[in-house]
Amino acid sequence: MILHELYTVFSFFDAIAVVAILSAWIWIGWRIEHPASNRPSVSRIVNSYRRDWMTQLVTRQPRIFDSAVLSTLREGPSFFASAAMIAIGGGLALIGDPSRLAGVTRALGQEAPPNLVWQTKILLSVLLLVSAFLKFVWSHRLFGYCAIVMASVPNDTADPTANPRAAKAAEINITAARSFNQGLRAVYFALAALAWLAGPLPLLVATAVTFWVLWRREFASRSREVLLNPDL
Repeated sequence: MILHELYTVFSFFDAIAVVAILSAWIWIGWRIEHPASNRPSVSRIVNSYRRDWMTQLVTRQPRIFDSAVLSTLREGPSFFASAAMIAIGGGLALIGDPSRLAGVTRALGQEAPPNLVWQTKILLSVLLLVSAFLKFVWSHRLFGYCAIVMASVPNDTADPTANPRAAKAAEINITAARSFNQGLRAVYFALAALAWLAGPLPLLVATAVTFWVLWRREFASRSREVLLNPDL
């Protein structure tokens, strides 16, 4: 019954726009995490610095600096997880009472669509935010695991467990950062999905802009040039 209603209130253009934003979200994430060997993404480049960080950790005394850096890294997922929860709550509230959005349409002199239209459009953003929330929570937890493994790394380079544990800490740190970045990308596309409230064409435009911003930051940004420049 609900599917039949969706067919009647949404156009084929709407379906194309939704498929486009979901495809862009999945593809750019895959490309960032699996870049070509001759064109690494910023995320992949920074991973090598994370491994170097854990190598330096073995001989650093004291490790207050490392603790401060890791604490800063954990603040990001914590903040965005809280923000995502608030946004999800707001989205669910609008789904429960979409009449406020219908009022905006009437104020613009347009005919208000059925509530199902508003609810479905908001649900797309909410689902993306839920994905972001889960990624942020897992990232925060992984950074906690990383802290424990880092604390177990001996300072003595002669200790046979020092370098293997440092390598483990690096890989856990990289996994935590990957989840955090995935959460951020989901937030970007959740914001782009709000453009669907204005129609499928604005959604396509917002998707293209979001995709371009993410691609540029990972593959054509000034920060990437700095990270790759051996003279800096």
